[in-house]
Amino acid sequence: MRILIVGNGGREHALLWRLRRDAPEAEFYVTRPNGGMAGLAQPVEIAPTDVEALSGWAAARRIDLAVVGPEAPLAAGLVDRLRVHGVPAFGPTRDAARIEASKAFAKELMRRAGVPTAPFRVFRDADGARAFARELGAPVVVKASGLAAGKGAVVCPTLDEADRAIAEILEEHRFGEAGREVVVEDFMEGEELSVFALTDGEHALLMVPSQDHKRVGEGDTGPNTGGMGAYAPVSLADGALLERVRDQILTPTLAALRDEGSPFRGLLYAGLMLTADGPRVVEFNCRFGDPETQAVLPLTEGPLLPLLRVVAEGGSLAGARLETRQGAALTTVLASEGYPGPYAKGREIHMPDGLLAADDVVVFHAGTTLDDGRLVTSGGRVLAVTGLGATLAEAHRASLRAAEAIEFEGRQFRRDIGWREMARGAGAP
Repeated sequence: MRILIVGNGGREHALLWRLRRDAPEAEFYVTRPNGGMAGLAQPVEIAPTDVEALSGWAAARRIDLAVVGPEAPLAAGLVDRLRVHGVPAFGPTRDAARIEASKAFAKELMRRAGVPTAPFRVFRDADGARAFARELGAPVVVKASGLAAGKGAVVCPTLDEADRAIAEILEEHRFGEAGREVVVEDFMEGEELSVFALTDGEHALLMVPSQDHKRVGEGDTGPNTGGMGAYAPVSLADGALLERVRDQILTPTLAALRDEGSPFRGLLYAGLMLTADGPRVVEFNCRFGDPETQAVLPLTEGPLLPLLRVVAEGGSLAGARLETRQGAALTTVLASEGYPGPYAKGREIHMPDGLLAADDVVVFHAGTTLDDGRLVTSGGRVLAVTGLGATLAEAHRASLRAAEAIEFEGRQFRRDIGWREMARGAGAP
């Protein structure tokens, strides 16, 4: 079996790690693999967003399954082109991927479907956006509608900060085309929750819920990032809550996309806020989240590959099950100095020889590359260090022990991933 993984970050390394366990005899290919993926798969020197070249290559190589990791190639229509070439692909079509590629589309879809989310309006003019922000009152959230690498949402505690965010996006074009329009929405109070659902467009198979930590600083301070860590499971997400998420959020959203003529087949990620009135959608993503995937996949029991193939080949998930192993996983992201702003590259990474042999640690590479045999940094988020344990406290200790042991100049990471869960006592030994 020939399997292509599109993308080369921490999420894709985790997918490669998991699928190799399901199919150790398969031939794996990865687009421009990072330093940790090199040697585990054959490299494909084609950019993930080069839709025509990549789909043509996959057809010529007779790929049996393509798993598309990042949002950009999904939004560019890679899955559409792969299917035209007869290559089964796990991921939504370009039209279905609009649920992430356009926050404006997603919010309007939720409004029509009656899916709970924050009150909002969409603007292309800064004056209108500023006026609506005043109508809502601070705090308020300003979001670039398009893809902004997880950094396009700005929580504004004051109206002055809202004005600044609107100006940066609409007038100074900080996010380029992604900021052609903005969503201004009411601020929601509560804890965030990430819910992944494998879906055939109708049935939703929920994976273990997780919580991401977006802010760069401890105590959830500083600017938003692509994610500084995650943990799973989350004690607040009991069976009753997840049934509510399925019935009130996932099922009506999938139905609305089918009604749009854009059925969603792949991994639908619901980013939720657990408010006093129940779960509300912060955003939808059209793919596995990063770094949540690095915490969720190690807790997934049973083969994942057959389920991905069913979805990619147009089958049904009716009656399918996905088990979760006992225990907890916690992922600490090691980032470059300066991230999420400008950062240096090419700094050598030193990793203890015995670290990768530890039973309670898995290290997923993100922004790494090999330079004359040396492992060096090449991105803002460099490594995702996942600790495993019977409790969250054990997983936290394992993750931090490994994170402390890995060294590179300017390394930064948070030591408080999972702090809310442990404050509740839910993750205690």
